[in-house]
Amino acid sequence: MTREPLPVAILAGGLATRLLPLTGTVPKALMDINGEPFIVHQLRLLRRSGIERVVLCLGYLGDSIREAVGDGDRFDLQVDASFDGPRLLGTAGALRKAAALLGPAFFVLYGDSYLQCEYASVQQAFEHSGRLGLMTVYQNDGRFDRSNVELANGQIVAYEKHARTARMRYIDYGLGILDSRALDIVPEDGEYDLASLYADLLRRNELAAYEVGERFYEIGSLEGLESLRRLLASERLAS
Repeated sequence: MTREPLPVAILAGGLATRLLPLTGTVPKALMDINGEPFIVHQLRLLRRSGIERVVLCLGYLGDSIREAVGDGDRFDLQVDASFDGPRLLGTAGALRKAAALLGPAFFVLYGDSYLQCEYASVQQAFEHSGRLGLMTVYQNDGRFDRSNVELANGQIVAYEKHARTARMRYIDYGLGILDSRALDIVPEDGEYDLASLYADLLRRNELAAYEVGERFYEIGSLEGLESLRRLLASERLAS
């Protein structure tokens, strides 16, 4: 039986302060990667991975991102958009606002992540877990960024972005899945981030894990930008 792919919420509303001054007038999603905006590469990858529908969660310079992507037709995708509005909602707050577009369950992808994993396998693991959320993790061992997840017997034991320990050899890979009921945890007022939502789900034993073997690429730093540019250039030469 063919499983219908879940929609993907792309969190693309941040201020991208780590990339200033590059992002002073251009949002991170539209940063040039080998002649095309980053989000173009990201959407093409999602379509190749079997995804059919995307919801952009937008804030800073969101109109320019929406204009660049349009309705997604040129990517063979259906693309909708949800805007934070006059105040920042945080990544989890943005998901709550977009809930009506996302439906009963959905992938959530950081807007600066380029992830070549098996999305269908991640979805299958989530559906088999019976939990409200799933986080993909990668055994990073501090190589590409600071590890922030302790994993034991396939289960997340600890997740903390700020108080890391030596036992944290894994990292939040940048892709998760949420049941819409998880958004009930998110307060209606104030800014609330996805990391806090994951931590809340973990405390409630409602956060499953899926370990991926492919390294992650991201454009949240200058080093990350250059790594992705090299990857895509090498793939183009090989094709």
